[in-house]
Amino acid sequence: MMLEKLRDPLGVRLRDRSAGLERIVFGRIKLHCAEIDVGSTAFGDCASMPRRYTADGDGLSPPLYWGELPAEASSLVLIIEYADAPTPQPAVHAIVVSLPAAEGSLQEGALPTARNAGARLKMGRNTYMQPHWIPPDPPRGLGPHRYAFQLFALSQGARFVDFPGREEVEAQVRRYAVASGCLIGTYERARPGQP
Repeated sequence: MMLEKLRDPLGVRLRDRSAGLERIVFGRIKLHCAEIDVGSTAFGDCASMPRRYTADGDGLSPPLYWGELPAEASSLVLIIEYADAPTPQPAVHAIVVSLPAAEGSLQEGALPTARNAGARLKMGRNTYMQPHWIPPDPPRGLGPHRYAFQLFALSQGARFVDFPGREEVEAQVRRYAVASGCLIGTYERARPGQP
C-alpha cells in the first residue's frame, strides 16, 4: 500500500533518513497542558502491534482508550503518524477530528478504511489525501518502525472544515489544546525468506 514495495537496497540507504518522532505533531508542538493517558488493549506503549492491525493482516485500526480529561475539554483530535517514514515529514495514517470528549475509547476497526466505511467519524485527510485509515506497511528488513497515536483534547471554539489536513489540524491544536497524550506502536517486517 504505502512503502512495502520499496526495494531492499533503497530501503537500506534510507534507513537513517526517517522523519523521526521530533517531527510528529506531538513532537513539534511544545504544549504546556495536562497529559492524557492513551493506551490500547492490543499493545503497550513502544511495543509491537499485532499483525491484525497492519497491511499484512486485516488492516483494522487498533482499539484505543484514554483516561480522564480536563473539564474544559470539548472534543478530541486523533492523529496517527508514521514517525519512521523515509521522508522529510512523517506519513499521516489517519486523522479524526471532533471526537466527543466523553467517549473514552475507540473500538477495534472504528476508523474507516479504503475497503470499509467503518463508524461515522469526522475524518481528516491521510498522506494520500483520503479520509480513512491506512494500516502500517513499512519496508522490509529495517527493524521496528514507530507509529504515533496522538490524542489532543481541545476546548470549545475549535472548528474544522470537511476533511482537514495535518496543517489545519495542527493550527487548531496549537490554539485550543488543553491536554495531550501519545501512544507509540511498532511494527517490523522481516526480509523475504526470514520468519
